[in-house]
Amino acid sequence: MDDSVKDAPYRDATRAVPERVRDLTSRMTTEEKIAQLGAAWPPQIATKRAFDPARAAEAIPHGIGHITRIAGSGIMGPQDVARFANHAQRWLVEATRLGIPAIIHEESCAGFCAEGATQFPQSIGLAATWNPNLVEQIAGVIRQQMLAVGARHTLAPVLDIVRDARWGRVEETYGEDPYLAGRMGVAYVRGLQGDDIADGVICTGKHFLGYGAGEGGMNWAPAHLGRREILEVYARPFAEAIREAGLASIMNSYGEIDGEPSGGSKALLTDLLRGELGFAGTVVSDYFTVLTLLGYHRVAANKAEAAARALEAGIDVELPQLDCYLRLAEALAHGLIDEGTIDRACERVLRQKFELGLFERPFVDEDAAASLFDTDEQRTLARRAAQESIVLLKNEGGLLPLSPDASRIAVIGPAANSARLLQGDYHYPTHLEETYGLIREPHEEQRPTEPPESTLLPTWGTGSVDLSERFVRHVTLLEGIGAAASAETEIVYARGCNTYGEDRSGIAEAVEAAKQAETAIVCVGTRSGLTGPASSGEMTDRADLGLPGPQQALVDAVLATGTPVVVVLVNGGVLAIPEIAERAPAIVEAWLPAEEGGAAIADVLFGKVNPAGRLPVSMPRSVGQVPLFYNHKPSGGRSNIRGSYVDSPSTPLYPFGHGLSYTSFEYGPAEISKTEVSADGAVDVTVPVTNVGKRAGEEVVQLYLQDRVATITRPVKQLAGFVRIALEAGQTRRVTFRVDMSQLAFYGRDMRFIVEPGEVDVMIGASSEDIHQHVRFSITGEKREVKLPEVKPTAVEVT
Repeated sequence: MDDSVKDAPYRDATRAVPERVRDLTSRMTTEEKIAQLGAAWPPQIATKRAFDPARAAEAIPHGIGHITRIAGSGIMGPQDVARFANHAQRWLVEATRLGIPAIIHEESCAGFCAEGATQFPQSIGLAATWNPNLVEQIAGVIRQQMLAVGARHTLAPVLDIVRDARWGRVEETYGEDPYLAGRMGVAYVRGLQGDDIADGVICTGKHFLGYGAGEGGMNWAPAHLGRREILEVYARPFAEAIREAGLASIMNSYGEIDGEPSGGSKALLTDLLRGELGFAGTVVSDYFTVLTLLGYHRVAANKAEAAARALEAGIDVELPQLDCYLRLAEALAHGLIDEGTIDRACERVLRQKFELGLFERPFVDEDAAASLFDTDEQRTLARRAAQESIVLLKNEGGLLPLSPDASRIAVIGPAANSARLLQGDYHYPTHLEETYGLIREPHEEQRPTEPPESTLLPTWGTGSVDLSERFVRHVTLLEGIGAAASAETEIVYARGCNTYGEDRSGIAEAVEAAKQAETAIVCVGTRSGLTGPASSGEMTDRADLGLPGPQQALVDAVLATGTPVVVVLVNGGVLAIPEIAERAPAIVEAWLPAEEGGAAIADVLFGKVNPAGRLPVSMPRSVGQVPLFYNHKPSGGRSNIRGSYVDSPSTPLYPFGHGLSYTSFEYGPAEISKTEVSADGAVDVTVPVTNVGKRAGEEVVQLYLQDRVATITRPVKQLAGFVRIALEAGQTRRVTFRVDMSQLAFYGRDMRFIVEPGEVDVMIGASSEDIHQHVRFSITGEKREVKLPEVKPTAVEVT
């Protein structure tokens, strides 16, 4: 750092952030400003996974805005990650002219994507808990671990709404409903950013906008959406996270809407995001987005044009590394962009660095980092999260829970004794397969672990690595059952088949194991990942929603034995399993439950935990039904005049919000505080819920609204409130929902966001289809115009 700036106003922590930003920006050259608008990969500034000052001086001579994924790009423990971060920050602070530290960003949608970090259920599983408080606790653990190694920005949460089960990234989302996704997203952001960002981690809501609606369920494909649907459905979770939790960063979608790629759309990233939604943070590009404007979308002829379009649209930071933005000086010289646009983006980046306190606290305690990773308390939370995420889809004849004293249990299937299959695409080390090669399971023959040819991440360090050694301790289902069953129970294991390929040679062994057992537990699903034989995850879309590989044949063969069968699904996507639903007496959806998954599933199977997870997506009967979602318009969800398809019902196999319990609940008469309310008012709806069974359990009480007649078509129902409550056997609790009328706002014929007079039905029940109580009220008086960020969530009180 130059001696001339050591006492400059921007170095003075007592001054206001805007003053510090102005002072620092005024001292910067154009090259130094541009450097703040990009990132550097660790391999660019390292030698053999150690920070290298000489390489840094060559790669980032003017400093840098972000450093990309120190933990997620390499194979280093917490102490080594913290050491690398400290060395990089020390060099930036001491060796660059202005001494500007970097923001280190990482991934964390299902746990910090880092070696040794606690791995929680993938996001779709967290959504299945219907428990925002739990999500906030999980985010608090992620925050603690990221802060320990110097990471101050995460590329999470995923706030995309997904209605097409073919899309491989379903597992990273909170499902199909904007209200549920919004409540989960708000909780996640609160847990990571905290009350004061100076002590928190910046969250990035992604992917803005409509990413989950790509044609054909395909990744990066165009989204064919009308403006009302964009605003009312796809923008809503983002609006809630911005308004309620101060979401500080946004990432663009790779796709396009109506001819404009999101990464180059000023209408989306500035007019809508900053204008209508009131966003004031930084917009970071999804990796390589700016380059896609040139070669993928073909709306720019060269890198300078791509850079100018992206920056003008509103992308402040190019990730994962400076590439096209290196041409901003060229774009400036040719009049494609002006200096003020560069300054504006630079000021946003610098403001966040000051708000984070990076100038005062750029370093972390290397020796203390590892002590905050995967502690017993954190593993307990991971197990609880997995338990709460599990959805009991079917339980014919009360087959579940199983007795721990069973004489013999057959445990069958490719997911039954696999740590790898418990993980999603953004779990660690699954995410590293793209760079370091596939994880080898114990049953698989040794294979080369050199990086695959399709690698997107830069390989750094030397030699190959067996990623199976980089797991935190995982409990497989076989291990969980072994711990839950009695010492006298004989457990017979047969893998049966893979999740991919056509090899059926192991099915005969599985059949014999089932024949000899009192109960057969068949654990099947998908292999999530970004490379190799994956069937869900980023860049892994499917045209068939059945069980991949020979798994359906395995299930059919075991069901044919006549032995009672429990099918356990371990997957991140949404499967279509009508044959299993018809023939299997019990079905458990366990999603991608991560490190404590096997123990949590066993807890449910043997009744230690009473399941209360609920579907955050509608489960289709066949791929021909998708896109499929519960909150369709009156003309949707059916074929006029027949109603159903000629070869299949049009209804879902299992509806949104569905999930069974080992006990039963009864809903008493609902009461409403008033039957007439003004457009700026609210109503209280109260319902008593009683556990009428013989064991304690939890119920997810769900409230839906229907605008009976409106000037624009409205959904047949929309989720507007929910709560997960615990009830002892025989206990009654009263649930009161305070519904603000802004929940019923929509974009009218003149595209103004309004609450309109009219009759509204209130439906309360256990799923979108299992409705127990109805009440009705009327909105009276004049219509009210509101703003999307003004929509108030439904408050819930339980007594």
